[in-house]
Amino acid sequence: MAKKVQDALKDLVSLCKRRGFIFPGSEIYDGLANTWDYGPYGCELKRNIKDLWWKKFVTSRSDVLGLDSSILLNPKVWQASGHVGNFSDPLVDCKSCRERFRADHLLEEKLGEGCTMGKNFKEIAEMIVENEIECPKCKAKDFTEPRAFNLMFKTEMGAVEGAGNMVYLRPETAQGIFINFKNIMDNVRPKIPFGVGQIGKSFRNEITPGNFIFRTREFEQMEVEFFCEPGTEAEWYKYWKQFCMDWLVDDLGVTKEKLRLREHTAEELSHYSNGTSDIEYAFPFGWGELWGIASRTDYDLTQHQNESKVKQEYFDAAQNKRYIPYVVEPSLGVDRLLLVLLADAYEVETLKSEDPSKPDDTRVVLRFHPAVAPVKAAILPLVKKGKVKEEAQNIYKKLLNHFYVEYDETQSIGKRYRRQDELGTPYCITVDFDTIGEGDDVNPELKGTVTVRERDSMKQERVAIEDLELWLFKNIARS
Repeated sequence: MAKKVQDALKDLVSLCKRRGFIFPGSEIYDGLANTWDYGPYGCELKRNIKDLWWKKFVTSRSDVLGLDSSILLNPKVWQASGHVGNFSDPLVDCKSCRERFRADHLLEEKLGEGCTMGKNFKEIAEMIVENEIECPKCKAKDFTEPRAFNLMFKTEMGAVEGAGNMVYLRPETAQGIFINFKNIMDNVRPKIPFGVGQIGKSFRNEITPGNFIFRTREFEQMEVEFFCEPGTEAEWYKYWKQFCMDWLVDDLGVTKEKLRLREHTAEELSHYSNGTSDIEYAFPFGWGELWGIASRTDYDLTQHQNESKVKQEYFDAAQNKRYIPYVVEPSLGVDRLLLVLLADAYEVETLKSEDPSKPDDTRVVLRFHPAVAPVKAAILPLVKKGKVKEEAQNIYKKLLNHFYVEYDETQSIGKRYRRQDELGTPYCITVDFDTIGEGDDVNPELKGTVTVRERDSMKQERVAIEDLELWLFKNIARS
């Protein structure tokens, strides 16, 4: 079973490189561990995800505003938030092969997620010995004592090296929203309850990144900090859990049976939270966190008020009272969601041969929801010359104004179909001799029409060229 899991992930990684979704970072210089570059189709898929999230969580709502805060923030931000003192993982070294690992990850692989929550370093060390934890690399059972490893990347600001102007690359986007709460209140004047949404890069110096793009040191987040009156946070916490799950299933087409909502136990809860849940997905390597929804109380705004001495209160005119709002935070990683969509869409399908004397065929297909598919349609001329090619190019240029479409005239039509199946292209549009009304045995009734092939069913239908644009709009929206 373990081999099948690894093969499934390996096949997905191979497809991503072969079809231009994701490349290993710095590959021509022998790479840089766990860095990845998004190729032409990968960056288009990523852009679609962010656009769909922004529309659903920000622009289509009257109670959420947008923000784009800086990656570099005053170090006092991270002191107030607790990241400087508490944002650490337990690091251990294998005494045999000298490899470094996160002690909690080693234990979770054997005992299950959350087994180290609330445990101090001494207790974690005892758990490693008691459970005879092996080194993943050399299988030895001899580790150093756990020690704290802060996950924030440090850099220096200014022209003089070593002048003491040390800053951090942000480990999360949330604090950029919290420190702008007063600016938004004073200048935009929204009424509570309201949220602030943001998409941006974050950086964490993970000890053991891995599983492709599931855990990386550089990643992108899509977050909402939803501010509400104290005492109403439980209601909003419940609301956002359902809202996020519905978006994954209904809007993106993620398989419902591969998703689950896991509520954190009291021992697992962060010090600032009175309720946290993870939406988890059944990745090829097992269940893993996709989306965290946390009720963060008033912890962050209170900490920044104490550190900066700037009031972070909201005045409720209707009730004539002031209070520091509570916050509910749905936080999602773009890269993890992209991996979910790839894993969920990937299938090797067996096609039964209609001729008993011939073997069955197979095809690799990415069954993306049309809304997220990087290529919406491919224009395929049956021949690459004459009026057929000319008409195909005209259609391509026209559709390019509204959709990300491709023009492909290389190899047989069957091979071109297979190529688009691997890209997840929902529709292939074939221009043939019937389209232009020329050639032997053409059907005059089909002049001015094209053949549209649907990716999943492989069914074909004729559509008039003049209706093609509207047909695509309707079918992409309806799917």
